[in-house]
Amino acid sequence: MRVRAFELRLLATALVVCWTIAAGLILLAYRPGGPFDVLVGLTAMLPIVIALAAVVWPPVARGDVAFPAIVWLGILAILCLVPSITGVVTQLLVFGSRTLLPSLEAIYPWLLALLATSLFSGFGVARRLHGGTSMRRRRLLLGTALAAAATAISGLAFAAVAVTNDIAIRDMPVTDSRFGPVVGADEPPPCDETLTAGANARLHLEMAASVDFRSIGQADLTGLRVGDDFRWLTFVAGDREIGRYGKARIGDTGWIAFPGTSWLKVSPSTVAADTVDIRALNAALTPGIRATAEDRGVEVIEGARARRCRVSVDGDIFREAFPEISSLVGDADLHRWRSQLDYWVFLDGQLGQ
Repeated sequence: MRVRAFELRLLATALVVCWTIAAGLILLAYRPGGPFDVLVGLTAMLPIVIALAAVVWPPVARGDVAFPAIVWLGILAILCLVPSITGVVTQLLVFGSRTLLPSLEAIYPWLLALLATSLFSGFGVARRLHGGTSMRRRRLLLGTALAAAATAISGLAFAAVAVTNDIAIRDMPVTDSRFGPVVGADEPPPCDETLTAGANARLHLEMAASVDFRSIGQADLTGLRVGDDFRWLTFVAGDREIGRYGKARIGDTGWIAFPGTSWLKVSPSTVAADTVDIRALNAALTPGIRATAEDRGVEVIEGARARRCRVSVDGDIFREAFPEISSLVGDADLHRWRSQLDYWVFLDGQLGQ
């Protein structure tokens, strides 16, 4: 029993670490400017207390079936937490979203992790209260009741504060946003509605390639587009090459730059398709692809409301949408590669990022 208790304490400690990382990210990185920013981070720490209960009172089980079930319950919580933590990092630091709970699709992994953590700790507390020799049914009922109460209290407390803070942010007066309009319809159009590119755009694209978790290169593109005119530069650092690429079009003249060369004048038709955002829209966000898009909810990005959508793409579609990837992978066959592409539809029905 001591060995089992030690193993369960290790698992509970892993849960404490995961919930601490999640709460720390929200407490330190979530600063959208709302009146309850700090309170949102503090309420995110409630699951840490729940997980700590399992460290103090591990849910030791005697049976050959009960013990593995308890272990898998803790593992389930960790499996839900790790990708969710990664999603929070991406959402707060990369996407710039100020909405923590945009939709049910974004909430349910956290809810499953919280419920599994509460059950894991609840069974340990029930064992402490009734003793290890009491009837298993009584401990099971008490542990489930404690888990339901802990899940409801911590989950509702965090959701109430986060949603209140989000509503307060949405109601704040905002004059403009570089991503899209800040006034207009109450909700952005659905994911499968008509989607267009803005007349002007700031272009920014970061790509990283890896094989078997080993990085093989990165590319960073920045530029501007005004109508059909554009100019961008890509800095590439990878196993295949290191250098700067660039393409531009102004009126009836085009330019192209390769590593080690200056800008070379070319026919505008040579670079006409390299608009970055319009090309991605036409290749990866066609009506057929967006017909099955996943609605991730409405978010606020620098004061502009936007609907976050997600589609699945394969390697061929991705290369067509972002040909800059060739500077990292060359002519490698990507048709078996699969991934997901997120895009945001703003109030005017235009692609914002």
